[in-house]
This record gives sequence, structure tokens and C-alpha cells, in this order.
Amino acid sequence: MILLLIFEIPAWLADHNYVYPALTCISIILLGITLRILFETDTHKKELIFQLTRAAGVAFIIYAPFAFYEPFGNWLIAQVVQQTGGLLTLLGHPTELFLWNTFRGNGYSVEIILACTGIQAISIMLGVTYAVKTTFTQKIIAALMIVPPIYILNLFRNAGVIMAYTEQWFPYFQTYVGGEQGFASFFWAHNIIAEGLAFLFLLVLAYGLFCFIPTLADVAIDILRMYKGEIESFLDRNKIKMK
Repeated sequence: MILLLIFEIPAWLADHNYVYPALTCISIILLGITLRILFETDTHKKELIFQLTRAAGVAFIIYAPFAFYEPFGNWLIAQVVQQTGGLLTLLGHPTELFLWNTFRGNGYSVEIILACTGIQAISIMLGVTYAVKTTFTQKIIAALMIVPPIYILNLFRNAGVIMAYTEQWFPYFQTYVGGEQGFASFFWAHNIIAEGLAFLFLLVLAYGLFCFIPTLADVAIDILRMYKGEIESFLDRNKIKMK
């Protein structure tokens, strides 16, 4: 999963998206901590790592076919393009489909890629539900809590970004944002507003999953405490060395 994030960094930087590259850097640090814990004798910590790894493994299995087998990825993109176009029409904002996956309006184009389908968030959240043992019924209900809401809200996100960019809703700080003329509206709509709302929604969704599967909340808290303790221990050791 971290390798996939690393490979995405150039595309994110090209879009002036700095949140995900920063999170990727943090994930690399956490990976180093994870590897160190695996060599410890603390069985509880190791079990937490195995649960976390199980979640990442399931997420990768769900995401990989779309990411590495082009027909699957293109099929999903095509579905999202068609449904986003329908939503734009419903919202009274019809746009021209310039290419099979590219909308155009008022001279501005927005390309729908795999990252615009919501499959990453769906994969990660489904993986999280597998971090602990659950019943078949819990798995089905959790999937229903995750897949339809993320997929539908992602369509609204796509439509909102397209409308904001083609209509130039946020032409602010163009000089500081960078990119070609008019890119500021895309930057604010996609990188700030849409990403911020998506993050808040995922927090609410995670809270809902924790309420529905209490053991998942316990594991999540234990994992956070474990990494927090490891980071604090590392800082304390280096503080002593500096003295």
C-alpha cells in the first residue's frame, strides 16, 4: 500500500496536492516503526501489527485489480463518468464529454481517472473492517455502510469539482496556487474543499464502524497508543543522546 502511495506522488505534486505526499512520508516513518516492532518479543504489539497488516492486505486485494488490470480500471472509470454526467445533467449543468473520460465546459477540461472513482477509500475502509474478526452479518452490514455512501458521495464530489472548475467559482490566489490560468478554481474545489469534506466524512464513517463493531474501536485505540508510545520513546532516546 505504501509503495502505491509513493508511485502516486508525482501525479499529486503535478496537481499541487501536497496532503497525500505528506501522508505518504508519515506512512514511511510508521512503516519503519512497524518493522522494528516485529523484532520485539511483545506478543500484544505483534498481534496489533498483524491485525493492521491484515487490513492493509485486504485493502490491497480489493484495489489491485482496478489499479493493475487496465480493463477493470477503465470499466470502473467509465461507470463513474457516465453517472457523473447524469448527475451534472440532473443538477442543470450539462457538459460536453470531450473524451471517453474527460468532461469539458467553457474551455476547461476535467479528466476522470481511477483516483476519482472512490475505489481507494472504499478499499481502505473495507480493509479496516477486516482488522478484527467479525460475523458474516457484520461484514455485510459494514460493506453497506461503506460502499454505497462513499461511491454516491464521490459522484457528487466529481460533479462539484467539474462545476466549480468549468464555471470558475474560486478564481482566488491564482499566482500562489500555480498552474495554468483558471487552475485556482480546480485547486480550491478539488484539493481543499472536496478533500476536506471527504476527510470529515471518512471520520464520521469510521466512528459509525467503531460503534457498530466495538472491538474494532478497541484495536484502533490500541494501535494509536502503540505508535504514540514508540514515537515518544524514540524522541526521548534522541533527546538523551543530544544532551
